Amino acid sequence: MSAEYATFGLAPAMRAGGVLANGAYQVHRDFVDFIVDGRPLLFQLSDLDAVSPLASDVPPSIFSAQVRGLLLEAEAPLPDGRYVIYGCPECADLGCGAVTAVIERAGDDYVWRDFAWQTEEEADLKLNGYTGIGPFRFRGPEYQSALQSLLRETADESAARRRVLLIGARVAVLAKLAAALRAIGIGADIAQDATGVSPEELRAYGAVAFGRPVGEADRAAVRRAFEGAGVQVAYVDGLAPIIPLLVAQIEHALDRSPAQQRRLTRLVAADGQAGIEITSTCRVELTAYRLDRLYRTHTHKFFDGILPAGQHRIGLDPKSVKGESFIVARTSGTVLVEPIGR
Repeated sequence: MSAEYATFGLAPAMRAGGVLANGAYQVHRDFVDFIVDGRPLLFQLSDLDAVSPLASDVPPSIFSAQVRGLLLEAEAPLPDGRYVIYGCPECADLGCGAVTAVIERAGDDYVWRDFAWQTEEEADLKLNGYTGIGPFRFRGPEYQSALQSLLRETADESAARRRVLLIGARVAVLAKLAAALRAIGIGADIAQDATGVSPEELRAYGAVAFGRPVGEADRAAVRRAFEGAGVQVAYVDGLAPIIPLLVAQIEHALDRSPAQQRRLTRLVAADGQAGIEITSTCRVELTAYRLDRLYRTHTHKFFDGILPAGQHRIGLDPKSVKGESFIVARTSGTVLVEPIGR
């Protein structure tokens, strides 16, 4: 094994939830990702849809146990000293598959080695080992400091707030949007404004979404209410009464991961093409939504495939983008939304 050191760090990350083009729901998960040599380790695993064991929605006792396991202060959960590095975002069951690795001490250092895809108690490195990933040797003080900070600190309030305040005039649309958000694990409340709401209640929200009919004076009053309570939230201007589109906008607003560590960094849509930029090989889904003259929603998923890092241009079907239309670009951890320009 090489004696060369890798740097170790942690950063907030997100598994983007949403209402998919086929009507299925994908659960929203916030978690802490492992940053190795300045980049998320998950990015080395191509199109894997997974989260680390350090998820924000697990009970504090389990979260602490996961951290202590990575510090080797608890027995390995799998044979041969293996630990789960990434697991299923829906159920965390080993049967769905997980990325595991041996974690061990080497003097004062920590070593992660023998990465494998595992679905049973025993890992088969010859059949399911990840070649080219690791081993990683981390300096003990740096590694311990990063993980122990999770035990010492209370989770950042703004990162933990997965609740959205919905303000608009179309009650039926708001009710459907709230139901969709709750189905993917995001709390949602409906209101006409924020007048008289206590600061304690306002601190529960991570975002405020405005419907298109809400005027600027009403929007400004809501902003003043949050500013007066000393609460910083993301504000979402709803593009259209299309539930999957609004959910995608809110998912983007709730993303607390560092911008430089996101896979999907740019989306443009004009002149019959969608342009995207990604930072590492991953699966990308592109879906067009449009409203016809009767305000009926039409959905067309026009791309779903694995792309390498870089800039890509993908042609749009003219029939799917007539009238008022929008594009949602999605990877496992990032969602972007863009109106289609003329």
